[in-house]
Amino acid sequence: MAVHAARQRFALELDNLQKKLSDMGLTVVEMLSRVIDALEYGDAGKAHQVEEMDDIVDRYNIEIEADALRLLALQQPMAKDLRIIAAALKIITDVERAGDYAYDIARIVLQLVEGAEYRMPDMIPKMAEVVREMLCETMTAFKTRDLKLVSSMIAHDAEVDSLFNRLYEYTVSRIQKDPHIADEAVSMLFIGRYMERIADHMTNVGERIYYMETGELKELHT
Repeated sequence: MAVHAARQRFALELDNLQKKLSDMGLTVVEMLSRVIDALEYGDAGKAHQVEEMDDIVDRYNIEIEADALRLLALQQPMAKDLRIIAAALKIITDVERAGDYAYDIARIVLQLVEGAEYRMPDMIPKMAEVVREMLCETMTAFKTRDLKLVSSMIAHDAEVDSLFNRLYEYTVSRIQKDPHIADEAVSMLFIGRYMERIADHMTNVGERIYYMETGELKELHT
């Protein structure tokens, strides 16, 4: 009876850990949505909200790590349960870094809105749309263990890379034509780079979800 109760408690705590991780990911989704609105509409208030939300993501990171380590120490999980906990410890690092990049974009937006009007290249909102979709797909795949969704999400990474390459070429061309806009153009390039890095971190998460379900660690991005 005691063993059964302990197992039930472990299952409950493991479910809670996964819910916290899902909530952490959804917070980053919201951060990206708000920072893109801030950039598109010159909304400093939303950029500041993203800065504050980064603290929430950091707290999730600390709490989830502590929960995972406690489960490992006290419950000695085996097989799939162990894979879930091990994967969670890696996933929170990637999700936390994605939040950091959203924060970095917010800092750039605040610098831009304090200056003159800026011109946002078409590639940036397109990248934002794809990256946000990747974030949403990743969190859904984590919740549902849908490996087809993982494959779909990872396939989007190539689109993000292509858009960034176009943004880079466009930025170089703009600076060559008008060196006076170099600071603004480089800021936009950094925003694109940070989005590209968020996409890379989501592919990492996808690979950990694959590991959780199959027990196989493999690089899914080609």
